[in-house]
Parts: sequence; C-alpha cells; structure tokens
Amino acid sequence: MNAAARNARRLSEDAESLVSIGRFPTAASVAALSIEEAGKVSILRELALARTDADALEVWKRYRSHTSKNIAWLLPQLAAAGARRLDDLRPLFDETSDHPFVLDNLKQLGFYTDCLGNAHWALPWEVIDEGLARMLVQIAKALAGKDQHTAREIALWMEHIGPVWKKDPAWMKQALVNWYGAMQAEGLATDGPNAMEQFIRYGVQEKGV
Repeated sequence: MNAAARNARRLSEDAESLVSIGRFPTAASVAALSIEEAGKVSILRELALARTDADALEVWKRYRSHTSKNIAWLLPQLAAAGARRLDDLRPLFDETSDHPFVLDNLKQLGFYTDCLGNAHWALPWEVIDEGLARMLVQIAKALAGKDQHTAREIALWMEHIGPVWKKDPAWMKQALVNWYGAMQAEGLATDGPNAMEQFIRYGVQEKGV
C-alpha cells in the first residue's frame, strides 16, 4: 500500500512537470496512471478481508484491471454536484457506469494515435488539451494519499471490518466508525471528533459552517 501510494504521488508529480512544459497529452496519460496506482490501496485493503482463496483470486483480478483501479477519478465531479456523505458516492461503484472506461480511453488517447469511426485519426495533441490535462493532474494529486500505512492499521481494519464485510450496509458503516475510533485510540489517526463518523452520518462540512 505504501509503495502504491508513493508511486502514485511520483507519477502525479511527473504529470505536473509535463504540464509545465506543455506536454499536455502525455501529462494526462501519466496522471491517469497515477490515479490507477492510487486505486491499488483500496483494493489491497479488500484483499486483507478475503475469506477464501477464491475471494483472494477475485481481488487480485481487480488489482490487475486498469478500470477497477481508476473508479475514484469521478470523486471531484460528484463533490461539485453536491456529494457530501458516504451514500452520495455510490455512483463510483455502479457496475453499469462507464466512467472507469472513459479514463482508460483518455489514457490511451494521450499516448497513441488511433483510427476511430469512419477513418477518423485521433491525434493526442488534438484530443487532449491543457484544461483536461490540468484537471486530471489535480485529481491525481488529490488521490495520491499518504504512504504511511502500518501493519497495525490493517490488523485493526481486519478486526473491525472483516466480520461485517459485504453484509448489512448499516453494520459496515458502524464498523468503519469503530475502526477509525480504534485508529485514534492507538495514535494512528488524528485526535478529535471521529472524522469517519462525521463523514458517514453528517457529511463533509463546509469550512466556517
């Protein structure tokens, strides 16, 4: 998890450097790679909860799937549309949604030329502009996250989340609150109000509210 987070940050910084010299298509594609790397962290958390070899194999398949790792790139759009609570993020996990494939296609279009539709040639420098590149870089930087996950953090994750994993949603929400509280008790999360409980029950509060 730490290696994935560290590499995600490295790639986001590389993408930002590419934007600064006007290499927008490549910057967008590298930012997409950063988003994929960041997505490995949550998948590895899920691996820790696998109950059987079949469960573990299924998680590893998702780990190696580009589209399974980039689902979070829609987060800023959901936030802009008013998403504030955990339940508001359900579209990220909608199996019928095409947003993971959109990012994967953008990544390919930023790297390669291609022939699309009725003999239309897609050229990276015509498909990816500065605005799109900068947006993807900002998303990549936001998702890169920390690289200080510990074995104890995962042990607490398994202790609290494992028994209710993929069961009643209300139980899972309470388990998340309990897990974060246990993290705080052991100095692995910031002191103060339980941020996970705040997010789940009341949503993200605007500054000054």
